[in-house]
Amino acid sequence: MLGNRTNEQWIAQYATSHQHPINRACHTLGIPSILISVVLFIASIFLHRLWLYAALLFLLGWILQFIGHAFERKAPEFFHDWRFLFVGVRWWWAKIRGRA
Repeated sequence: MLGNRTNEQWIAQYATSHQHPINRACHTLGIPSILISVVLFIASIFLHRLWLYAALLFLLGWILQFIGHAFERKAPEFFHDWRFLFVGVRWWWAKIRGRA
């Protein structure tokens, strides 16, 4: 539970802004790209050349998501509530498991 809503309520609201098939596809690729980039940024502390790949993957992930929202013709949910930055990962995980 985040705030006063259940996980399912957050995901359901997030899903309302992610109905267009291209937007869903862009997020399906963009969200894990961002997650992997965070891991690579942390690993770049020890492997210094990884930071460039991490930065490129991070940018690619965000670009994909904004392209998707252009097709959706809706602003990203986190423009209205910053907590949706964390809901996207849960939506992606539910989608991968066939629950979103």
